[in-house]
Amino acid sequence: MKTIKYSLSLGLLLSLASCADDQIVDFKTEKPESIAQYEYLNAYDALKTYIDRSASPDFKLGIALSASDFLKGEMVRTMAISNFDEMTAGNAMKYASCVNDKGDMDFGTVEKFVSAAQAAGITIYGHTLAWHAQQNNKYLNSLIKDKEVEDDGSVKETVVVARDFEDGQHFGGWGGATFAVVPEGPDGSNCWKITNEIAKNFWEVQSALDMPFEAGVLHRLSFKLKGSVSGLLRAGFQNSSNYGSCGDFPAMEVTTDWREISVEVTATEGANRFLFSYGDYAGSLYIDDFAIHTEKSGASVQIPVFVVEDDFSTNNMIGWGNNSTREVNNGVMEITNPSQVNPWEAQAGYDFSESLLEGTTYFLKMNIKGSVEGNIGAAFQRPTDYAGRGDFPSIAITTDWKEIKVSTSCTGDGATRFLFNLGQYAGTIYIDDLSLYWEKSSNSIPLPPEEKKDTLIWAMNNWVEGMMKATAGYVTAWDVVNEAISGGGDNGEGFYPLQSASNVSADDAKNNFYWQDYLGNEDYVRIVVAAARKYYAENGGTAPLKLFINDYNLESDWDDNKKAKSLVHWIKKWEADGVTQIDGIGTQMHVSCYANAATQKSKEDHVVQMFEILAASGKLVKISELDMGYIDENGTSVKTENMTEAQHKAMAEYYKFIVKKYFEIIPAAQQYGITQWCATDAPSDSGWRGGEPVGLWDSNYSRKHTYAGFADGLAGK
Repeated sequence: MKTIKYSLSLGLLLSLASCADDQIVDFKTEKPESIAQYEYLNAYDALKTYIDRSASPDFKLGIALSASDFLKGEMVRTMAISNFDEMTAGNAMKYASCVNDKGDMDFGTVEKFVSAAQAAGITIYGHTLAWHAQQNNKYLNSLIKDKEVEDDGSVKETVVVARDFEDGQHFGGWGGATFAVVPEGPDGSNCWKITNEIAKNFWEVQSALDMPFEAGVLHRLSFKLKGSVSGLLRAGFQNSSNYGSCGDFPAMEVTTDWREISVEVTATEGANRFLFSYGDYAGSLYIDDFAIHTEKSGASVQIPVFVVEDDFSTNNMIGWGNNSTREVNNGVMEITNPSQVNPWEAQAGYDFSESLLEGTTYFLKMNIKGSVEGNIGAAFQRPTDYAGRGDFPSIAITTDWKEIKVSTSCTGDGATRFLFNLGQYAGTIYIDDLSLYWEKSSNSIPLPPEEKKDTLIWAMNNWVEGMMKATAGYVTAWDVVNEAISGGGDNGEGFYPLQSASNVSADDAKNNFYWQDYLGNEDYVRIVVAAARKYYAENGGTAPLKLFINDYNLESDWDDNKKAKSLVHWIKKWEADGVTQIDGIGTQMHVSCYANAATQKSKEDHVVQMFEILAASGKLVKISELDMGYIDENGTSVKTENMTEAQHKAMAEYYKFIVKKYFEIIPAAQQYGITQWCATDAPSDSGWRGGEPVGLWDSNYSRKHTYAGFADGLAGK
């Protein structure tokens, strides 16, 4: 659904009296100089007079317009009353036009629009109750924002990293020092020994641990320390990309006896390296039980940051080796390894676009069972050279479902792969609800999905109730849900899925609010339909309420009308509960007439096929937003000022074709109506098809050839 912007001429109103708002005006064309072929347009009557009311008794001819322009009582109002049965407001009845950042609703314009339409005897088609665009994102997102954790006055300590050196591993470094793990700790256990023979500047000899540290958080460094001689040891955080300091701990005194060290500093933005600096210390340093902790108030929680979150609605796993297979059945991953081999000879897992964070602890959580009992391994890998980057503990599999949660640290750079090592397990492994994540500290916690859904159901009901009160039963037909179907992908049944923040561009995901992501693909429409019927009946609605699902590109030839087929499929799913009733389908038809004959034929064929698909659905059918541009032989959209008479006439013929085919293919009982989306050609600065010849009138409200084509289509000529 696009925003309409009009540039309206008042020329034809100059001779009208003050009460002219309700007069019928012919809107005939002025004769352009030297263009006699336009004279025939003066013989045409108002558009709605060409409808055969006996053959199509329920058909409504509509026009899209600005509610504020209609309320002015000038050209737009007169044009609408003269030529059309029904109006669609371009923006006035949309969520963002009525709901402010605090959630307050203002239906003043809607109420005036309804009153003016009643007085003029013209109906309103409601546009639109539910949509992902033109929502008040700020308000809606505030309803489902993370919940602040209450501060109970306690302090929570989290271990960021800890090393006791019992595994024989130590930090690396540079500047000429030597390193070893020796059994010379305070209790005879292993400790890290650093030997620097020659004193230099303290920053010239260092040891480092590369991993991210949270900015703005107090970090406490604790360890046991002694030296072969007395001196100083320095430590701090750094940004490894520019070597900038990101917080220095106080210098620590080194004695020849073991002592406990505990110092603190707040890490700053960009901290991704911890450093010991000891270039000015000549001797041996001994370090044991090293740890870095963060301390926060009790009003903090650990939030999972997902690397992989897979419910196996589709098959996203990679894998290979030993003729093993990976197949998703009923939302469960089934991995079959036919025979026992070395662990690494049969593998399955995931590749990531970004490397894991070295030194960070990662958690693997899933439900798992097997056809037989056994064990498998899991690990991180750098795929460029297959180097290991951290092993999870062995995972025991039983023949009953169980939830497992294991963790490991990423031990090096370039880790962009997670793998199950399956070779020693001969049989079938079943996995469900797998997640791989790390945790960050936060002072707030996300609302559970159930709470978000419940909150947004309330918000949707509140909005629909407000709109139904404002329209007071006068608006009896609505786009109940607008543009729900995506134009690509597969829902697993051979049809397009619904639009979602997960399958649109980053800008669309940011700027829109996808209700279906929170309410669910099936419940989304059911909730809106139920709210519309409930609040319509409670607020004066007595005539049958007609609810439409409206979408664009249903006539598309590039996918052989797959979107139209997908919409019909989804309507069946939404109605499968036996309660939800969707009355009609709206097809937007923002089309173009093509100079290329083969292209134009394909477009026309798929318009016919779309009407056949919609007719077969048994639903009411409305061309909800018909307008047209022109595409030349080079595939370029032609602006109004560059259009030729032949091109205008070709557009008229296409209008005639579309309207005529609607009446020929859609049974009379299913003919709700046709709405022309643009009365006049679009101004060059229009936000919708700017500068294109989209109107039935030109910018001065003189009839165009397209007016004749549209009228002839209505008349069945």
